[in-house]
Amino acid sequence: QVQLVESGGGLVQPGGSLRLSCKVAGRAFSFYSMGWYRQAPGKQRELVAFITPSSIADYVDSVKGRFTVSRDNDADTMYLQMNSLKPEDTAVYYCNRAQLGSDMSSRASDFGSWGQGTQVTVSS
Repeated sequence: QVQLVESGGGLVQPGGSLRLSCKVAGRAFSFYSMGWYRQAPGKQRELVAFITPSSIADYVDSVKGRFTVSRDNDADTMYLQMNSLKPEDTAVYYCNRAQLGSDMSSRASDFGSWGQGTQVTVSS
């Protein structure tokens, strides 16, 4: 059974930065494309950052130039560096697998379960 443990969230002022981590256990992490997802109150969960096993990355337009996804396959861990944060980035952030697709809207996937997520709040 897969275990996904997200950490690193918190309260930050607009313009600030956070670095999220995602530790994966129970799956051959290095074989999977992975993604960072977020869910804001009253909204559907969306895939915001995508990374292939070889670290080719892609992002939704709303975070391009501000967020950077990376991974350490030896440590079964993925990261999300978030800079220039905005109030609209406030959400619970989750990690899970993703899949190859022509664009971000077609890459969402999952291992069949989700972790607890980590809350990111951007507010002055």
